[in-house]
Amino acid sequence: MAGDPSKMTLWTGYFDSKLTRSSGRRVAKDASIPQPSLDALAWAAKKSGIRNKKHPEASHPSRPHAAEGRLVISASDAMEATGSESKEGVMRHIGLKMRSEMMDSRQEGRKDASSGPAKGDRRKRAQRKSFKQKGGQRKKKFGRK
Repeated sequence: MAGDPSKMTLWTGYFDSKLTRSSGRRVAKDASIPQPSLDALAWAAKKSGIRNKKHPEASHPSRPHAAEGRLVISASDAMEATGSESKEGVMRHIGLKMRSEMMDSRQEGRKDASSGPAKGDRRKRAQRKSFKQKGGQRKKKFGRK
């Protein structure tokens, strides 16, 4: 892949906000997410209008212990679809797409969690109750009770 200028290789580590720049992250924090999956990366590339091919078993040469996977895309298609002139611009565009989707899904999750069960739904309301433990000391197996 390194010798073919018509292809770009994108590793999931490039978009991991948990990694530092020196550890392998190549996009800014605002264009990265914690522990991105190969499927999320492929989805974001597809939403950007870039055809891609996944290699899930591949591991980055500097991180051989982590089988993170890579995405191979056409360089000309990617630059045309994103309107950028470099790999860094393409990665930023894909990273921002992933981040916006993650933020949207978090917002929807918060709305669902904050609403709570319906007023008349007794079974779900009963699930929320917690009972205080009786007594301060646990019962011992042998000896005192």
